[in-house]
Amino acid sequence: MYQPLTSLTRDQQLEKLQLNKDNTVWDMIVVGGGITGAGILLTASQAGLKVLLIEKQDFAWGASSKSSKMVHGGLRYLGSGQYTMTKDAVTEREKLLSELPGLVNPLQFLMGHYKSQFPGPFVFNSLLTIYDWIGGKRNHSYINHGIADFHVPGIEQHKLRGATQFADAVTDDARLVMRVLQEAQELGGTVINYLGAQQLVKTAEQVTGIRVADQVSGQEFNLAAKVVINATGPWTDKLRQQMQAKKAIRPLRGSHLIVPSWRLPLAYSVSYFHPEDKRPIFAFPWENSTVIGTTDLDHHHDLEQQPCISQNEVDYLLNGINKQFPQADINEADVISTYAGIRPVVSNSANTKNDVNNTKPSDEKREHSIWNEQGLISVAGGKLTTFRLIALDVLKVAQHYLPDMNLVDLQTSKLFKPITVTPPVDSNLPQQQIQRLKSQYGNNYSYLLNHARHDELKSIGSTNTFLAELKWILQHEMVVHLDDLLLRRSRIGLLLPKGGEQLFAQLQPLCQPVLHWDDNQWQHEVERYTDIIQRYYGLPQQRVALAAFNDDPPRVVAH
Repeated sequence: MYQPLTSLTRDQQLEKLQLNKDNTVWDMIVVGGGITGAGILLTASQAGLKVLLIEKQDFAWGASSKSSKMVHGGLRYLGSGQYTMTKDAVTEREKLLSELPGLVNPLQFLMGHYKSQFPGPFVFNSLLTIYDWIGGKRNHSYINHGIADFHVPGIEQHKLRGATQFADAVTDDARLVMRVLQEAQELGGTVINYLGAQQLVKTAEQVTGIRVADQVSGQEFNLAAKVVINATGPWTDKLRQQMQAKKAIRPLRGSHLIVPSWRLPLAYSVSYFHPEDKRPIFAFPWENSTVIGTTDLDHHHDLEQQPCISQNEVDYLLNGINKQFPQADINEADVISTYAGIRPVVSNSANTKNDVNNTKPSDEKREHSIWNEQGLISVAGGKLTTFRLIALDVLKVAQHYLPDMNLVDLQTSKLFKPITVTPPVDSNLPQQQIQRLKSQYGNNYSYLLNHARHDELKSIGSTNTFLAELKWILQHEMVVHLDDLLLRRSRIGLLLPKGGEQLFAQLQPLCQPVLHWDDNQWQHEVERYTDIIQRYYGLPQQRVALAAFNDDPPRVVAH
């Protein structure tokens, strides 16, 4: 019978690392467990390297679980003349749609054209003609009737001339990271979360490894490597400054609101210009809810703390959506959750505060940059969609330290192998759900279904998630805290009111035996999770009276 390939618990993985630390030299250690780091791990594993990925927090803890969920070519980048970046992104979008149906899904967009608003229908559709030509198929059309009656009921009709329909894609960003990590592990890659990079280890000014700290036990030890990859996003400068490098990252915050789909039912992602600053923003259907986003602001707060939406951002997004849908009257009472992510934008003027202030956040370029500094290779910027191309660029630079690495075959090979396991022996699930599970769990999906009871294959609340998935995740995906399970391995904490607190009684008997939590530890995790939801995923008014949370558990055992 098929057995899951990702069978080591976190404790076992940590013990193995510590046991072999003195006689193991990794070809590559990747620091950072977001989509960029995961992509580098997978590509390096495909190249046959002995590679380890470490993450100080949880996998996808940063922007890779708090993005706008779009897998797109970046139409606005094409409009600003960044043709190569758009071409790369559209090509990668098509590959992901082909290789991961159910996790990366087509999404139709619609943008209304209003009198005296730029761009008009001719300019916008001309741009889309180029966009579709890059993608190899026509995916847009102009609509001049039935817009408010059929396509987007409730849309602002004053001065509405028509609308353009076009296509891109959408994903669950955190689950995409987990699928990439799983694929890498099947090829021999090693991953561990809550293991932070403390200090670069150098020999004669050359980086030869890294000192790490287990965030659960506090233990520290050294790991040796031929090259260290710094893929830490907004935290890129922290490791680079150990090499006396200048600051290069301008952290920009993008915040979002999530409301129930019945409050703003959409069949399209509706793009529109905010009435205050004319920035393009959007509302789109996601996981049986509606997401409203996004802002683009300098983030001046401590990067060690999770970002959260400000009251000004809440007001900004509500004003925008109610202008576009004047009858909807969306207000704070409708908001299920909020989230904010930090974009690690590379800015030439990041060292000079005055220069930064003279450049609008939305005007900053979004291409990735790579720095090679005596055995430390750092990468930042870029888009979720192009994570594979970013990884290839990093490995090309790493060939300086790994001259025997062959990248030729990786340029054209598929990123994800076809599913090869036998289908589930008995499943009455809709094909759409089967496809979602296959895409999210890869070769593990059949094992997951065959070991689930019938009553565990029902959707939890308004989400698409099954109880059987939570059981699998607890056993095989290195959950350390309750928020790992509910905010990143699943998205229940974003999609159900109050972070899904109504599920606590059901989750307790699942979590405690697998994670070895006694009642005191369970209660601590519930309190910790509730604080996180209120402080970082709720509305600003909900966090006003919050006292500082004491994250000093009675006992922490991670698996």
